[in-house]
Amino acid sequence: MRISTSMLAAGIAATALAAPSVQRRNCKKPSAASSTAVQAGTTSAAAVAQSSSVAQSSPVAAATSSSAAAVVASSSAAASSSAVASSSAVASSSSAAAVSSAAASSAVTSAAAAASSSASSSSSTGSSSGFKFMGASESGAEFGTAIPGVYGTDYIFPDTSTIQTLIDDGMNIFRLPFLMERMAPSTMTATLDADYLANLTTVVNYITEAGSYAVLDPHNYARYDSTIISSTADFGTFWTNLATSFSTNDKVIFDCNNEPHDMSTDTQTAELMQACVTAIRGTGATSQYIFVEGTSYTGAWTWTTSGNSEYMGNITDTVDDLLVYEMHQYLDSDGSGTSSTCVNSTIGENRVTAATQWLKENGKLGVIGEFAGGANSDCETAVDGMLSYMSDNSDVWLGALWWGAGPWWGDYIYSMEPPSGTAYTAYKDILSKYYPSA
Repeated sequence: MRISTSMLAAGIAATALAAPSVQRRNCKKPSAASSTAVQAGTTSAAAVAQSSSVAQSSPVAAATSSSAAAVVASSSAAASSSAVASSSAVASSSSAAAVSSAAASSAVTSAAAAASSSASSSSSTGSSSGFKFMGASESGAEFGTAIPGVYGTDYIFPDTSTIQTLIDDGMNIFRLPFLMERMAPSTMTATLDADYLANLTTVVNYITEAGSYAVLDPHNYARYDSTIISSTADFGTFWTNLATSFSTNDKVIFDCNNEPHDMSTDTQTAELMQACVTAIRGTGATSQYIFVEGTSYTGAWTWTTSGNSEYMGNITDTVDDLLVYEMHQYLDSDGSGTSSTCVNSTIGENRVTAATQWLKENGKLGVIGEFAGGANSDCETAVDGMLSYMSDNSDVWLGALWWGAGPWWGDYIYSMEPPSGTAYTAYKDILSKYYPSA
């Protein structure tokens, strides 16, 4: 998701904006987030800043900026300004996860056994939905522009107690945005930072031991240190190092990179995604899902016009039925996820129709990794309509994740943070209709 000036004006701390050099164009962070939400300057803007590395790759760049970094993505928040640059790119993706320090202490050991590839929901709420996944992004670890930054000041990890509330409600998947520059300091091939990895692992273990899925999301927009990732070898090494730590946990899902955009070549995004898939499988992680994102902020509504349909379908996997195409979709006028106003009450279904046909025609599986709408009747109807359409086509759509939850969102327009997040109170009943059956 992208971060807009209006979002910043809405109350995001200035320090938050300064954060990530990696801008996230699609981050739908606190458009309406209050200054408190950005505590210690870690608002979505901050997150976006760090995602400046997220600059949008032109043709194949995956559009995914759902995390707080995305918020920063807006021109003002765009630490990686160029990455977030084009508004059109923003349109294709919109989204931005963090765990509170308190969560770290309560985290549980990793659930290596966490069951099978079947999406098990630990929630008590069943539904007639055909989805395997329904959940939310948990922002925080990608916030802030300072690298490495100070834990609790520049960034935070998600609060496991509020994640538990969402699990109890019926959600069964949580996307955890983080920054590659904090995970692998100095270079992509560097040894992983022990403390940052431990904090992430704490949250992952809590989620998976509860029977839900944890999605590892390097929220970097196909950038590292604000520069487009050009070395597939180095990118593969990063993923080998990270996936090795989670290769035995069946409930972990690997999301190769958030919202690539404005890349150097038309095939670059697909090449990076292929390097990610190959590296992960090489660690012995053969039972987990891998999510790949496309260029133009991986927007569903531009999937067939941005170059993704030409190149992303060529990605191969050595495991059947575990490669999933992650797309993002916001419902405001430019698809950036920076406004609480939706185009109309049918825009949700309209924006995913072409992508649905592409998935069917090419025998692929998809997931909406970021989506959101404002707390008003038009958006609520549009979101419901989009999810209903996707559920009717659950042969290709595995589910969707709201953007976003996290302890530092405050009154952000899309906050799914219990108990009083703007979206949590407005959309809880709507989303519950699509939770996977227990």
